[in-house]
Amino acid sequence: MVDRIYILGGAQTDFAQNLSRSNNNLFDLFRGSVKDGLDDAKIEAKDIDVGHVGNFVAELFTGQGMIGGYFGHVDEGFYGMPSSRHEGACASGSLAILAAMADLESGRYETACVTGLELMRNVSGEIAAQHLGAAAWVGREAEDARYLWPAMFSDLCDVYEERFGLNYAHLAEISKINFGNAKNNPNAQTRKWRFNDSSFTQDDAQNPVIEGWMRKQDCGQVTDGAATVVLATADRAQAHCKKHGLSIQDLAYIRGWGHTTAPMLMATKMERSEPNGYVFPLTRKAITDAYQRANISGPADLDAIETHDCFSITEYMAIEHFGITRPGEAWKAIEEEKIGMCGEIPINPSGGLIGQGHPVGATGVRMLLDGARQTTESAGDMQVNGARNVATYNVGGSGTTNVSFIISTA
Repeated sequence: MVDRIYILGGAQTDFAQNLSRSNNNLFDLFRGSVKDGLDDAKIEAKDIDVGHVGNFVAELFTGQGMIGGYFGHVDEGFYGMPSSRHEGACASGSLAILAAMADLESGRYETACVTGLELMRNVSGEIAAQHLGAAAWVGREAEDARYLWPAMFSDLCDVYEERFGLNYAHLAEISKINFGNAKNNPNAQTRKWRFNDSSFTQDDAQNPVIEGWMRKQDCGQVTDGAATVVLATADRAQAHCKKHGLSIQDLAYIRGWGHTTAPMLMATKMERSEPNGYVFPLTRKAITDAYQRANISGPADLDAIETHDCFSITEYMAIEHFGITRPGEAWKAIEEEKIGMCGEIPINPSGGLIGQGHPVGATGVRMLLDGARQTTESAGDMQVNGARNVATYNVGGSGTTNVSFIISTA
């Protein structure tokens, strides 16, 4: 990387909030996240040079486009500031971060405000599923599914079952860990949810089937939410620290990144994948590119991971693609208790998408923010002791858009 990009601070909204029920709207979501993010970063709107927004389908859920125009209504200091919106399905927030980084690395600007958001609880579950189906190839895949994405990722389970074998109990344990971690997160959508001994089994009453392999507890949440981070160049971060009596070592920075885009169709991805190797080789490449840019060898150099668990099988896949186990052997990391909060490499201490919630356009930004909080020891009850290097993996579609970041402190 040409220069380090520092994370001055940020904020997220309460993912348990239902915006429509509280008579709030998309702008209220945006404004709250941005204002709280600026406050946390100790910076004024007039000192932000450029804005980037991650959002997937606001037009379908709310009828609203042109979201970058919201900045000028949040604070007079944003008046005239250039802004852009970015879309890559569930990885929209990560694409907004990459674009902001490129702006700063190019020398065009010194500070950037990146906000990801989605409002999705204003419609029924079936309509939400239809809207989110825009991230698949419309008219060409999963046409018979009632709920497209649970069906698509159930198909991924079938691929694992055929190539390596798959035990549902391992998927259930991933969900159980993430729901458990979410109880320590004051912004998690499910922090007050209650479960019983049958909640993470194949009990059709307590854990009903949604599509195929995917049961209720295997699925990420439909969520209203937003997250904001403020990024800065090294020189600007140094000046910021001097102004506020901080040390540059007090800030997290983006140490590495990886980004790949696979063909949209799941069938094409499976045709191009490795029968006895990585199911998603371009996911693996995004992660190893991040390792390479960060100059680290792999998961042994990580203290925690925030990964995309839109479904339990997605995290199962990620365990392997991060290199924690060999392909087809994610179950070993689960059985050996490596991924829990007390394990060798905790995954989703925040609760992930299953436990914390999944406001689609916000997820990539939220992951980066949680990584920054972990590495600056400001994660509260979610803190992983001694965390200095945290990785993220954010996916859009069926492994179509893949983005990984490594967040570190000096």
